[in-house]
Amino acid sequence: MGKRGSRSQSQLLNTLTKKQKKHLRDFGEEHPFYDRVSRKEAKPQICQLSESSDSSDSESDSESEPEQVSGYHRLLATLKNVSEEEEEDEEEEEEEDSIVDDAEMNDEDGGSNVSVEEEMAAESTESPENVALSADPEGKEDGEGPPGTSQTSPEEFTDAKHESLFSLETNFLEKESGDNSSLKASQDPFLQHVNKELKEKEIQAVATNPKTTHELEWPILGQLFFSSKFQKLETFKPPKDIDLKSLHLQKPLESTWTKTNSQFLSGPQKSSSPFTPLQKELFLIMNSYRDLFYPERTALKNGEEIRHVYCLHVINHILKANAQVLGNNSRRRSQKFGVGDDDDFRDQGLTRPKVLIVVPFREAALRVVQLFISLLEGDSKKKIIVSNKKRFQGEYGSDPEERPPNLKRPEDYEAVFVGNIDDHFRIGVAILQRSIRLYAPFYSSDILIASPLGLRTIIGGEGEKKRDFDFLSSIELLIIDQADIYLMQNWEHVLHLMNHMNLLPLDSHGVDFSRVRMWSLNNWSKYYRQTLLFGALQDAQINSVFNKYCVNMQGQVAVRNVPMTGSISHVLVQLPHVFQRMEAENLASVIDARYTIKGIRNLIFYELPTYPHFYSEICNMLRATNRGEEATWTCTVLYSKYDAQRLAAVVGVERAAQMLQSNKNVHLFITGEK
Repeated sequence: MGKRGSRSQSQLLNTLTKKQKKHLRDFGEEHPFYDRVSRKEAKPQICQLSESSDSSDSESDSESEPEQVSGYHRLLATLKNVSEEEEEDEEEEEEEDSIVDDAEMNDEDGGSNVSVEEEMAAESTESPENVALSADPEGKEDGEGPPGTSQTSPEEFTDAKHESLFSLETNFLEKESGDNSSLKASQDPFLQHVNKELKEKEIQAVATNPKTTHELEWPILGQLFFSSKFQKLETFKPPKDIDLKSLHLQKPLESTWTKTNSQFLSGPQKSSSPFTPLQKELFLIMNSYRDLFYPERTALKNGEEIRHVYCLHVINHILKANAQVLGNNSRRRSQKFGVGDDDDFRDQGLTRPKVLIVVPFREAALRVVQLFISLLEGDSKKKIIVSNKKRFQGEYGSDPEERPPNLKRPEDYEAVFVGNIDDHFRIGVAILQRSIRLYAPFYSSDILIASPLGLRTIIGGEGEKKRDFDFLSSIELLIIDQADIYLMQNWEHVLHLMNHMNLLPLDSHGVDFSRVRMWSLNNWSKYYRQTLLFGALQDAQINSVFNKYCVNMQGQVAVRNVPMTGSISHVLVQLPHVFQRMEAENLASVIDARYTIKGIRNLIFYELPTYPHFYSEICNMLRATNRGEEATWTCTVLYSKYDAQRLAAVVGVERAAQMLQSNKNVHLFITGEK
């Protein structure tokens, strides 16, 4: 047919409505309602049935039956996987564009006799792929269930090409990726961590051993508290200079990291070090596989700087773990059957997902994936394969025109609530060498990126029929970013997630138990899991999660810098501040006591704000009401011994200590110029 046929087909597609295109894509033909019928009325014809009509009809029915069944199954699969509402316009346009592009490409390659209807019919069999790959909560009803479980019907997952491309069981280490010398090095932190064998006595002693701590001061991070419940506590200080080769980065990260991180490097350090001073100290702790709590991550100052460095750690971990599996696949293939010890090939967990990244909004997930692509691609001319990229950008990106015009917000608000701020999402990402598969089923994914709400709707609760948390059983690296935002969303979702981390799975999910590490079979995965916790403040609830759920055998590192001045020093108006202490036996009684004082005519804080700078901002708002009259405002704050950290952030650590230990319950401060 050539190019003319392709152009005519494209013109035909352009004249169809969206419903017509959808019907054409699903069934390979236009809906009969839109058939072009001659205006002349057809005369009815009377025909007599022959004696053999029954047999002929049955034969014709049997001949046409496979086609009818095929169409029915396609329709059934569509009904199962497509929601009642119509698909998003962006997704439809993407599929339409791909159809036209495929038709044009076929003609450019030398012509094609395949009609557009046939192409659409072939694509309709693959249409469930887009749904099955997604573990997104906004997906179809069946996608809400356990993602990638063996109970799902085969028609829901037809991504055979991508499944085999990203399968760890059927792939082998490519020769061009090198001899994997970094994995063979005995000093590689990854190998030292996963190959370390704990003993039963050590595990039993963890419950009774007191936590040993040691305090160190680092140049940038400040006061660090090293702690561990295991017998031996090791500490270290950062070196002055750092070399990428000494960090045992997997290829191609040594070459791609410098370009990816170039926006944060300026001046003389750009040529001397690939890290900023903050990134260097953070990555040294991450690369030692210790748990880390860093409470000074802010969206305005160092948020992106920190995101870059933990994404480097994630990709480095995944590339090494997958390279170990693929390398062992090659070794097993080269050996004769029955030769060798199975314990030599124990290189994975009970399920495939190894990394879980918890972020509050879709915009954060978008930036994480973009960093993954940049770290694998770098400045190479050869682009990496990213499946479902256009769909991902449409669902996780944002339209600048959607923002209200002339809407002024504080800088910190704009930095936090930027882009797509939907907080209900989850997505699986599979990485194999230089390819990335987005919307992978959870049990075929290496990395899971989700919000607390997105995970909560999958994990479910007691008594719910549709629930699944087996994909959390073998998480080796947990990253909780912007933890302070979850305090404003629903902190209960975070606690629910932590209670379901690293539990033994209820189903085998097709795992080869001869390849599973012994510490995973022994249900000791939580002692090997590294947790990285980033937030903007010291808070009792966040500290509780770090102290209770982080039991990494390598130990924990927490940054504990106390505020010396406090945000009260930023109050500019002349204002007396009355701090009244409440005596309470427990935290529940404090909540009841906050509402017993009445008659305050001016500013009163029933509880100190979570963010300390809110205190000075609210106090300074009183200035706007002053119209030349003498200011007679007062500010009263209620606090208790359970508010020690928030109090220190407002008045400073020294004043807070005096106020908590003093025999007096009322303390007065005067701010502003006289």
